[in-house]
Amino acid sequence: MSKWSLEQDLDAVFDACGSIWPSLHGAKLFITGGTGFIGCWLLESLRHADQRHGLDAQVTVLTRNPQAFKDKAPHLANYPLFDFIAGDVCSFITPAGEYTHLIHAATDASADLNENDPRRMFDTVIQGTRRSLDFAVEKSVDRVLFLSSGAVYGQQPWEMERVAEEWNGSLCCTEPRSAYAEGKRAAEMLCSIYAKQFGARIAIARIFALLGPYLSLDIHFAAGNFIRDAMQGKPVIVNSSGLACRSYLYASDLVVWLLHMLVRAESGKPYNVGSDESVALKDLAQRVASTLGNGEYEVRGAVDTGWNPGRYVPDTSQIGRDLGLHRTVSLDDAILRTALWHGWNGN
Repeated sequence: MSKWSLEQDLDAVFDACGSIWPSLHGAKLFITGGTGFIGCWLLESLRHADQRHGLDAQVTVLTRNPQAFKDKAPHLANYPLFDFIAGDVCSFITPAGEYTHLIHAATDASADLNENDPRRMFDTVIQGTRRSLDFAVEKSVDRVLFLSSGAVYGQQPWEMERVAEEWNGSLCCTEPRSAYAEGKRAAEMLCSIYAKQFGARIAIARIFALLGPYLSLDIHFAAGNFIRDAMQGKPVIVNSSGLACRSYLYASDLVVWLLHMLVRAESGKPYNVGSDESVALKDLAQRVASTLGNGEYEVRGAVDTGWNPGRYVPDTSQIGRDLGLHRTVSLDDAILRTALWHGWNGN
């Protein structure tokens, strides 16, 4: 695994998307949120496909700060088929030209924002989605992919090992901490409205927890924090009881699923996008510590104050049945590859 490279992941994406590249040849894509974790992976994969296959897909990326992205990823920012425009997803000015595909990925999935400014969180999700859908209608975009979230289900009952798309969820519409989740639910309704009223073809991806290169190790995601601490030779700390269960889809699998959904998914039908391999946080801490660090981890047992102290694990059988998509990268490999990309040298 020490010989792993991002190029290998991109080759795997290219091969797994072999059947859909013809549908994207010469496409004109508009991507909101194209400079975040998921956006970077989409751009890396489209660039790689162009270099290997001559995809010739032109991509316009809406971002709040093009210069910051140029500093972060100059090889993507300077790619001749990519154009970056500055703007707010809630109020951006429609660029000139025609577009064939829209990927609406812009949402600040920030626990701090959700906790301390839920109105802004809610407005960004709702207004950003409506503005993006208006753009799709105005430009007669052929296919839209909306990146929703597994948060739309609310707190998954403990006895439900994996949550399936037909479950209606358990959100509380009077709890401000549900702003992100309720926003995503309302945004899915907007997608359904635009499909009915304007004939838009919209695929909905309910995304769960992720791992991989470009994932920040310093925000609120536990897996990233565990990897960061183990890489620094520190004990991996679980502040809670560690009983909460999560699952982690690796980024190369994620982008394969999303690109297939963009081209092939049935309009209006939501799909869970994530790993169905459940792991308790205390067990995740132990695996990360043993794999990357000195094996030291600590479970402190504090009361979990997060939005979901229970399970957050999807049932992915529907996307497997309908689109033939399955997880290919194990959790252990996902941990290793994420660490290697962040500079871990295997010692």
